[in-house]
Amino acid sequence: MAQYYKLERVRELAEGDEDFIAALAAAFLEEVPEDAERLRVAVPEKDYHEAYQAAHKMKPTIDLFELGVYDQLIEVQDWGKFEQTEKDVSEQLQVVLTAIENTVNEIRQDFGL
Repeated sequence: MAQYYKLERVRELAEGDEDFIAALAAAFLEEVPEDAERLRVAVPEKDYHEAYQAAHKMKPTIDLFELGVYDQLIEVQDWGKFEQTEKDVSEQLQVVLTAIENTVNEIRQDFGL
């Protein structure tokens, strides 16, 4: 259980309320894959604004579930925010997307969602 993510901060936020923890896990599954897809499309298309918005929206959830890719997500976000045309963030993007995919699969299994 919980190999790709951690629940310590989630449990702290939920104050041990297992129903709330499950609701947060469900919210992760509802929101994060959608934003990840926005990133997957925006970065190769050099849609800086869309990449920034998607990455910025994901930050709190990625941090809360401690996926271990927060720094890479910030790099992608800043690439979009500052329109860093000379920078290639495809590697960072792939690390983030892989972590999200692994976490989504694991949360589905762990919570039966």
